[in-house]
Amino acid sequence: MAAPCTRMASRPFLKFMSCFSRTALGNTGVCKFSSTSVYRVTSQAKSVTEKAPSPWTLMAAVCLQRLPVISADLNPIEQQFRHMLQQIELEKSLLSEHELRLLEDAERMSRKQADDYDSDEDDDRRGQEIVLAQDLEDSWEQKLNSFQPASRVRADVDKDVTSVERCLADSLVLLSQQQVGSEKLWLLPQTQWQEGETLRQTAERALASLPAGFKATFLGNAPCGVYKYKLPKASQTESSVGMKVFFFKAILSDRSPAAAPDSSFVWVKKTELQQYLKPAYVMKVDRFILDL
Repeated sequence: MAAPCTRMASRPFLKFMSCFSRTALGNTGVCKFSSTSVYRVTSQAKSVTEKAPSPWTLMAAVCLQRLPVISADLNPIEQQFRHMLQQIELEKSLLSEHELRLLEDAERMSRKQADDYDSDEDDDRRGQEIVLAQDLEDSWEQKLNSFQPASRVRADVDKDVTSVERCLADSLVLLSQQQVGSEKLWLLPQTQWQEGETLRQTAERALASLPAGFKATFLGNAPCGVYKYKLPKASQTESSVGMKVFFFKAILSDRSPAAAPDSSFVWVKKTELQQYLKPAYVMKVDRFILDL
């Protein structure tokens, strides 16, 4: 029974192969390969694998932010919410030791006035200075009145865009003035990528090359954004058409001011970027700058 089954199974296969051969060959017959065609395919493969140098220059820029130093002012809704939480906490809280001491002192004074006071209660306090809780509150009130908090708004410092101490309640971004072609532009600190280093190392080198010597902590190894622009036509060459800038985020870890203010650096808020940067550049940078 095995032989007939084998012949029956082989017939459909032979028909399929005969149809496939007629369809593939058609009227052209067998396809012949020559040495010329093989060489052409090989040369095309080499041209694909060999990449021509890119006309775009790679750059890395650092978005250095100074985080807020003081808390921002509360809006009306936040103030109402804070008042509500304080009221809930006050209603559910227990009396503190100072409040219990105030009640004890008040009870003792009321018993003295009513001639229902036993002098033996003061035996344990003999030889010690008796300080009432109310006296402590009065001394604390005097210290509070003499305390002068630092001003939250400093008009002289807040207007100085070269100072890192301006607008302590806002997040600031460092911009530097750099030469691009024949004009000077305000940009995030950037420098050209060099072979053998990563883009983050390039961004770190761009920050280290600044004369102010800022200390920062970089957030990750991957860029948070990219911006591509062409150079002016007078500065374009065959090997350099424009720039591709990869942005890296960093947080200022030491906000000690520089020895002398430098007019080539400014610390600006997110809402002030449009005053210094070009619109296309602002659109790319605005996406990853958090206005904390």
